[in-house]
Amino acid sequence: MPIGVHTRFMANQPDPLNCACFNTRKVARLLGQVYDRALEPSGLKNTQFTALAVAESQGPISITDLSRAMEIERTTLTRNLQVLQRDGLIRFGAGVDGRSKNVVVTAKGKRQFEGAFPLWAAAQEHVLGVFGGKRWQSLRGELDAMRASLHA
Repeated sequence: MPIGVHTRFMANQPDPLNCACFNTRKVARLLGQVYDRALEPSGLKNTQFTALAVAESQGPISITDLSRAMEIERTTLTRNLQVLQRDGLIRFGAGVDGRSKNVVVTAKGKRQFEGAFPLWAAAQEHVLGVFGGKRWQSLRGELDAMRASLHA
């Protein structure tokens, strides 16, 4: 059944094609592709680049705190971190207790992140150039407000 056809059977009901989740995920997938293509020469995916950026900026950080900072499921993050560990970009250090681990960006990880940074910056400049810097700041504020209201 073509997209939109089913809505005529649900008169006076919300349109599932106007779904906030569906529409933000469509844009997120497209943005992910833009950044992945830009970062390709670095060998990093945009999700890996972001994990390195957050882990580097926070210093040694627990997996739980990193998952909260990135707002990603801990199990999904752990799988992603295993790839970074395999590639020698991070290591796991001792956490505050015997049950937790800290994510530590290695020297190799810092070099790879620094090498990828100009590629990311070019992608960011492209996206903001196409969308508009002021529009992005406005949208960013709205997204932050939405995130805060959903956490409440």
